[in-house]
Amino acid sequence: MDTVSQAPVILITGGSRGVGAATARLAAAQGYDVAISFVSDESAALAVVADVEAAGRRALAVRADSADPEQVIQLFAAIDRAFGRIDVLVNNAGINALQSRLEDLDFARMQRIFAVNAIGPMLCAQQAVKRMSFRHNGRGGSVINLSSGAAKAGSPNEYVDYAASKGALETFTIGFSKEVAREGIRVNCIRPGHIYTDIHATGGEPGRVDRVKDSIPMGRGGQPEEVAQAILWLASAEASFITGTFLDVTGGK
Repeated sequence: MDTVSQAPVILITGGSRGVGAATARLAAAQGYDVAISFVSDESAALAVVADVEAAGRRALAVRADSADPEQVIQLFAAIDRAFGRIDVLVNNAGINALQSRLEDLDFARMQRIFAVNAIGPMLCAQQAVKRMSFRHNGRGGSVINLSSGAAKAGSPNEYVDYAASKGALETFTIGFSKEVAREGIRVNCIRPGHIYTDIHATGGEPGRVDRVKDSIPMGRGGQPEEVAQAILWLASAEASFITGTFLDVTGGK
C-alpha cells in the first residue's frame, strides 16, 4: 500500500448518483475519506469525487460491478492501495427494472436483479470482513445495507423480483450481524421509502414518487440527503450498541 490514512474510510457502492452520491458528499463533510464504485456513468462519479475533494477529503472512484466477484476483489484492492484501511461499507448499489406482473418477468432479469441486489452486498461484505474483523487483525467497522420499503410491501404489479431481492438482503443482514458481532463489526440496514432518485425512471415511471406521495403519512417523498443522514448515523459511534437493526426512512409508510 502507498499510504495509510488516519481519516476513517467509507466505501459506497453505486456512489455516483442518488442516495449513494448524497451519502458520499455528506460523509466527506463529516470527515471521511470516500471511495465509491460505479458501473456506467463515469462523469457522474468524477463529479462526486470533485465534491469530496472540495470538502478537503480524499476520494477514489472505481468502476466495478458489485455482482462480479473479480471486480469486487479489484475494488477492495484499489482501496487498500489508496487508503490502507476501510471502516464503513455502504451496500447501496441496487437496480430494478420496468414495472411488470410476475408472469411477465423473464429469467435473465430475475437473475440480474438478485445478483446485484442480494449477492453483490454479500460479495462486498466478504471483502470488508477480511479487513475489518478482529479475527483478521482489523480495527472493526460498520456495514450498512440499503434495503427498501418494498421488502415489506412486496411491490405487487410493479416489481416483486426487486422486492424479493431486498427481502433476501434483509435476511442476510440479520445473519451476518450475528456472525461478526464479537469481531468489532456492526451490521445494520436502512429501508428507504419513496425517495426522489433516478431509480423510478428505470422502473418506467419517473414521476412515481409524486403519484404515491398522498399515501405517505407525511404527505411527501423523501430526499436522498435524508437517507444519507440515517446511513451515516448508523455508521457513527453514536450507534455503537446497535447491530442487526432496521431503520425505516419512509415518512411513516
